[in-house]
Amino acid sequence: MNSPPLIVINNFAARARRAWPIIRARLDESGINYDVYETEKAGDATRRTRGALEEGSRLIGVVGGDGTLSEAAAGYFAPPGGDGLPSSINAEAALAVFPAGTGDDFARNLVGRRAPLELWIESFISHCQGPHEQTTRLVDVIRVRTEDYSRHVICINASTLGLGGETAARVAAQGKSMRRLSGEARFVTAAMGALAAWRERPVRVQVDDDTIIEGPMNLVAVANARYAGGGMMLSPGAEFDDGKLDVVTACGLNRPEILRELTRIHKGGHVANSKVKIVQGRSVNIQTSLREDALLIEVDGNVSGRTPADYVVMPLALRIVV
Repeated sequence: MNSPPLIVINNFAARARRAWPIIRARLDESGINYDVYETEKAGDATRRTRGALEEGSRLIGVVGGDGTLSEAAAGYFAPPGGDGLPSSINAEAALAVFPAGTGDDFARNLVGRRAPLELWIESFISHCQGPHEQTTRLVDVIRVRTEDYSRHVICINASTLGLGGETAARVAAQGKSMRRLSGEARFVTAAMGALAAWRERPVRVQVDDDTIIEGPMNLVAVANARYAGGGMMLSPGAEFDDGKLDVVTACGLNRPEILRELTRIHKGGHVANSKVKIVQGRSVNIQTSLREDALLIEVDGNVSGRTPADYVVMPLALRIVV
């Protein structure tokens, strides 16, 4: 017997706390039965989601940003097996998005824009009331290993290293006054601070078995979809469901060049720069030779360790309500 849908709320996010009464009122009006869980600390969304799926739930809704959504997505998978890849707990179970975060890039990638909360509420209700195959889509996810490959993370949107990781750390540390700004403004402010303190590091990036990019780098990103960093079109050609990772590298950009690309990246204009490369593959390994050169790694908005790291795509591994 299936359990009712579970709604996971990031109780620490002001936007999520404001969004939840709106969501709750509409769900109650629709007559849908559901359970609620409010997170108390990092990792709660993963643990509660996994428990709910093991108890028979086939639908988890997440009220929060990309980080909370990514944590919940990790709960859809059992720990890695002998092949190093996690296995799905229930391939028919779906994950629903109620965007209430800083960037909400995953939701933006699903519909190509920052859609109002009402659209996501109605999608959830339609999924509960109608044929599931018409209200979901399958997307790829990425298995990430960091910290000398000892830490396993699920990524649903994008992971950035170097300037991207430093920017994510600064966004997480922003105070209440900054949190009143839009996600885009918060990311740009953090990126400017990260740039001021940045130095290039020698990095080696291997994509599959045949492509190696090596040199002093400002940024490395492994993208599952187009948007990251609060609406930046990091990889304009990336698709959620093509079974491929888009690997973005920026080598040898000086500070004025980086500032120029920051003004163009929202529309994908940075790819015209010959120092920016995008290649596709199914696996990626990223290494830095010296410990002091290790790159901070961001995964779906959360800081998740340092290099070395590797990435493997898991095609069509997660069902999303749309």
